Amino acid sequence: MLRESAETVKPVKQDRHKEELLAKLRDKTAVIGVIGLGYVGLPLAVEKAKAGYRVIGFDVQASKIEMVNQGLNYIGDIVDADLREMVNSGQLRATADYAFIAEVDAVAICVPTPLDVYQQPDTSYVENSAAEVARFLHPGMLVVLESTTYPGTTEELVKPALERSGLVCGEDFFLAYSPERVDPGNRTFSTKNTPKVVGGVTPACSEAAAAMYRAVLEGSVHVVSSPAVAEMEKIYENTFRHINIALANEMALLCSRMGINIWEVVDAAKTKPYGFMAFYPGPGLGGHCIPIDPFYLTWKARKYNYHTRLIELAGEINQAMPEFVVQRIAGILNERGKPVHGSVVHLLGAAYKKDIDDYRESPVLHIIGLLEEKGARVRISDTHIPSFKRDGRFYDCVSVNEELLGEADIVVITTDHSGFDYDMIADSTAPVFDTRNAMRDRRKPASYYLL
Repeated sequence: MLRESAETVKPVKQDRHKEELLAKLRDKTAVIGVIGLGYVGLPLAVEKAKAGYRVIGFDVQASKIEMVNQGLNYIGDIVDADLREMVNSGQLRATADYAFIAEVDAVAICVPTPLDVYQQPDTSYVENSAAEVARFLHPGMLVVLESTTYPGTTEELVKPALERSGLVCGEDFFLAYSPERVDPGNRTFSTKNTPKVVGGVTPACSEAAAAMYRAVLEGSVHVVSSPAVAEMEKIYENTFRHINIALANEMALLCSRMGINIWEVVDAAKTKPYGFMAFYPGPGLGGHCIPIDPFYLTWKARKYNYHTRLIELAGEINQAMPEFVVQRIAGILNERGKPVHGSVVHLLGAAYKKDIDDYRESPVLHIIGLLEEKGARVRISDTHIPSFKRDGRFYDCVSVNEELLGEADIVVITTDHSGFDYDMIADSTAPVFDTRNAMRDRRKPASYYLL
């Protein structure tokens, strides 16, 4: 009889904790925490607050905490008024004090997962966050990791860290992985309406996590069998883009040699209604996902004695694009009898993609470095970024005007922001090298070059 009692106490305790949490999620009395108030965490915190939950945001950067608590937005995909309203109403506040974890019923970890200098995963932010949560973990609490990472992270790193509290995953608390899906600048899909994938350590963990996201978001919630499946799914998403962009870039390199317009090739190919998805070449990959996440998988694969040849080759192609851009710049200047050294190279765009202010991992940073090594006088304009930092040095962006364009030896469109005056650029006396096909529908100058 004692054995039967011991065997039944675990599911009874689990069910009680789960039902209590689900009830709090239903009646909006649950307090939700978000660790990491960056491009992923802050939009998620705002959406949870808008859904009627009291939200506590955690971050180690004092400047972010101060801005959030003042209702000041620093993320482009958030409506300023939404953040102000949630802060002013008391639905959202930020802190650096992890002791407030004790007040939350559910917490999402949305911290960076960069690569170290050896191109290996740096999981220190995730590990530190899990350790802080473990200090204040309490029965019935839900923890969800959202940071992009290699398959196995949730169960191999986060679960043991949390169980050092003495509580047992799946019985005393719930743990799941749900990958972030953020596309900065996307005006159609946002945190609110993008479908969510959830994988819990146990079925009860999945049920609790799915219930939270269904209560907050409009997008559908797709539950998978484990955190590892959800982790691999996210890596697969980004690797898919990584490889197909590499193919587009390789085609661009070949088309450049053959004198064929790669952009016209892609436009023709995408008329096929099946079996083709358009990807476009460019000066290189940027952002905190596509250039980094596939290497999490290559690192993990080595533990299984598997070499991800296609992924690594795609990385080589994409990482070589800034050098190709600089070679083309040198070639265009050479046609005019000018060396790179001493020439004024005016770059239009520092952000890694159109109409955002994010320059993390931007290929433009590498292009600037290569040009400066060759002695070029580099000038940068960006309609979304007033200044930025590269290798410890600050760069101020200048406004584009006819006089500055006329002073340039070459103008290079590195980011196709909508805010640039392409008619004025087209009238420039300087040669224009367009790496984004930004001027396809505008009158082009006689000296116009495509990637």
